[in-house]
Amino acid sequence: MAPLIYNPGMALVDKHSPGDFCWIELATTDQTAAKHFYMSLFGWSAADLPMGPNEFYTMFAVEGASAGAAYTERADEIAMGIPSHWNLYIAVENADQASSKAAELGAKVLAPPFDVYDVGRMSVLEDPTGAVFSVWQAKKRQGVGIAGVNGTLCWADLSTPDPERAAKFYSDLFGWKIGPGAQSDPSGYLHIQNGEAFIGGIPPGAHRNPKAPPHWLIYFNVTDVDASAAKAKELGASFHLPPMTMEGVGRMAVMADPQGAVSALFKESRRA
Repeated sequence: MAPLIYNPGMALVDKHSPGDFCWIELATTDQTAAKHFYMSLFGWSAADLPMGPNEFYTMFAVEGASAGAAYTERADEIAMGIPSHWNLYIAVENADQASSKAAELGAKVLAPPFDVYDVGRMSVLEDPTGAVFSVWQAKKRQGVGIAGVNGTLCWADLSTPDPERAAKFYSDLFGWKIGPGAQSDPSGYLHIQNGEAFIGGIPPGAHRNPKAPPHWLIYFNVTDVDASAAKAKELGASFHLPPMTMEGVGRMAVMADPQGAVSALFKESRRA
């Protein structure tokens, strides 16, 4: 990222470096209800952009800067039993080249590269272990435009039964450095580093729910995990993991919104 600092904790983002998580998008069974939930929880504003007959794409914003989006799941996705979920986008310089390289490395191309009007070009991919993600070649729209404040993307974890295979795939595709943290961590958690920035991780396969399909879990930065979790519960969310503290890391919770889309709330520990 190339952030422009305006006040402590907040950064406006004018460009995403290749390999950065650059956009998040909610596919939901009830777009109107989901819009109300996230606006109430995070204080997001929303603007609906027409996509076709009786369809619209909701753009969410924080402090006037893009924070994510939502759309109604397609009928074929619902028919296949795909639940409401968050889509994660990763920045690339060329979507066609990235898609071709991903296929060579063992990924499935679920949606070949296509233009999204004049704002960018993208492709939807499934990694060799089964997790779905998208690549984004920015044109007029870079993606998430703000970081460091309540309700903004701050991290993403890959839940996969084969961390070693996944680590090799993403390292080869994006040039990520993936490995144990600087401090000794007996859990086996792998940290994802893009350039100089740590952006996410891969928990050990033994720690995941074997019944859950491989997926990317996005994390939202919040000012108070307990208060946000309580608010989310009041709004109809349920919790896979109630608020808990990870020593030396921060406090977090994993929630499912009223339509079932899963994400995490996170606040980093204060460092001396």
